[in-house]
Amino acid sequence: MPTVDEVYRQISETMKMGKVEKYGPEDLPAGPSLNEAKEIILVEGRADVINLMRCGITNTVALEGAKVPESIKKLTKEKESTALLDGDRGGDLILKELLQVTSIRYIARAPRGKEIEECNCKEITDALDAKMPIADLNKQPKREKPKADLPEIVSKTAKELLGTLEAVLFNEKLEQIERLPVSQLAEKLQQTIGINTIIFDGIITQRIVDICSEKNIKTIVASRVSEAVKPALNVELITFQNVIQP
Repeated sequence: MPTVDEVYRQISETMKMGKVEKYGPEDLPAGPSLNEAKEIILVEGRADVINLMRCGITNTVALEGAKVPESIKKLTKEKESTALLDGDRGGDLILKELLQVTSIRYIARAPRGKEIEECNCKEITDALDAKMPIADLNKQPKREKPKADLPEIVSKTAKELLGTLEAVLFNEKLEQIERLPVSQLAEKLQQTIGINTIIFDGIITQRIVDICSEKNIKTIVASRVSEAVKPALNVELITFQNVIQP
């Protein structure tokens, strides 16, 4: 059991830490130094803000949900922002959303399988020290598979589509669902269910990636990937160069 002196010391330290404040019209949980800080840390919830404050980190604000609040979108444009997220699937999904709608500069993650509210101060510090610039994340390979890992039907279809400006849709068993002009692809993807893979003679754009992510389409194979595309964690992007044998 802690001594009386230790209990008083812990209470004193907690009081010095300050209290969780509110930020923006959404009343988001935030650390007391958020407003004056030039660099800020985005976390997922109120418990994360409290845990970081215990570690002396007070320039924090919580998203409080999977949908990114408007005040966070604005804040990330005004301040250098790091997203410190849980090391689970929930953190993966929130990262995907942040990449699409905010201007965060860095991403840091809790150890795989752990939540930020569970981490001790060393784990939090290590995570922040290992943060990755978003610019580097976007420069990473677009999760392309080696040629040997791809079914023959993918390579064969890609070769057939070269120069046609057409697209082919496949189900999970790689059975062809439909063949159509690329100009109709986005609309068709929004209307059709059961698609697992799409192969088309064209450029993978952000719109196509977003639709595929929303519709749980796993793989996109196309001529090339637009430089403006932000990665989606649940969609694999592959270019013809990686599937068509010379």
